[in-house]
Amino acid sequence: MVNYLVLLMVALAVAAYFVGRSRAVASVGGEVSRLHSLPGQHGLFLAMIAAGPALLAVLIWRIATPGIEDSIVQARFAAELAEFGVPQLQAFLRDARAIAFGGIVSFPDETKEAAAVVFRSLHQTSIGLITALALILAAGGSLFGYSRIAPAYRARHVVERVVKWFLILCSMIAILTTIGIVLSLIFESILFFSEIPIFNFLFGLHWSPQSAFTGAGGEVGDVNTEIFGAVPLLAGTLLITFIAMLIAAPVGLMAAIYLSDYATQRVRAVAKPVLEILAGIPTVVYGFFAALTVAPFFRGVGESIGLDVASESALAAGVVMGIMIIPFVSSLSDDVINAVPQSLRDGSAGLGATRSETIRRVVLPAALPGIVSALLLAVSRAVGETMIVVMAAGLAANLTFNPLEAVTTVTVQIVTLLVGDQEFDSAKTRAAFALGLLLFVITLALNVIALRVVQKYREQYD
Repeated sequence: MVNYLVLLMVALAVAAYFVGRSRAVASVGGEVSRLHSLPGQHGLFLAMIAAGPALLAVLIWRIATPGIEDSIVQARFAAELAEFGVPQLQAFLRDARAIAFGGIVSFPDETKEAAAVVFRSLHQTSIGLITALALILAAGGSLFGYSRIAPAYRARHVVERVVKWFLILCSMIAILTTIGIVLSLIFESILFFSEIPIFNFLFGLHWSPQSAFTGAGGEVGDVNTEIFGAVPLLAGTLLITFIAMLIAAPVGLMAAIYLSDYATQRVRAVAKPVLEILAGIPTVVYGFFAALTVAPFFRGVGESIGLDVASESALAAGVVMGIMIIPFVSSLSDDVINAVPQSLRDGSAGLGATRSETIRRVVLPAALPGIVSALLLAVSRAVGETMIVVMAAGLAANLTFNPLEAVTTVTVQIVTLLVGDQEFDSAKTRAAFALGLLLFVITLALNVIALRVVQKYREQYD
């Protein structure tokens, strides 16, 4: 019902645009030059006034209604839910809501059925209220906006002001989202480090948060502090990223040089889109490829020459990840190399340099800042990859630099710690935020280093 209401408001906005435009033209007898604002601006004004408040009300309703409905249901079934913990309460509300709207749950009971009836009733009531409110706002906005259209009305100022504030809101959302992510990582990490010493986390050599409450030695309260060492995760992350960059950096850079300076226009028109198709393949497909093809191939080759290669290895994950990020290096490097002025190439050729010498001594140094940025993007992509590592490298937190053994990464462990219904009040789940903060600091350091390199080697050309 609400979706139809949104479509109705969109249709109303389109109709209001044409009505407002026609009324503005008619108000001056077709002499558009007498209007303060363009007819299209009058149309946009009427469309915003007619549909904007109603759509804003629907958006607020979408955000606020689930929480309000959950609060009402919890209040009505307070006695039955008194002994529930947070995960059990969330699971109960989720199941009751699923039952209310035709879903299937694993363990239905009478309380959930009763709560589902309340959910259904509350939702129907709220839909009726928001529908009535949206129609009233739409009707009122349409009449008000229609009455305001006149030759001297400054519709352009209103439209530009609304667009300006909309752009400011979009910018603020991006900024506040970033700030919120950083603050959530910091606050949860502080709680984690209040239980686990930061030294143990940064320099510990054993990672096994699943056994955090075993009562073994080295405890703070009930928490074993010796099994939260992040060094094996960092080692696995760096090992797989290093292997991936060994594949992606030279192949991607050589492909960019060929496409920019050696390939004909016909070859470039075909080769570059084909190469960039790699960036559009889902990572889970790369994971299947690594697990079913690459890993068995490496294991077979290793056995044929007497090497013990694990069925899930850092080598398989790194190689496939390197193939995946080749387009990030090649495409960006190609654009940067093409941006080097042709006059530099011509000057180098005029001095007697060959094409290869021009590329090595003129083009690549000039394009170095952009190439560093491309490599940094590829490294960030490799560090943040999860699916390929899960399927090809495994979940074992082994402290090893042997690419033939199974390892895991920081991102994989973050996902593992947060899978399922979790209470964020234990060292086990808060460890995920500490890992996220650590990864954030590492990537920030990489960005700072890359920025310094770019600033040092940047050159200005006419």
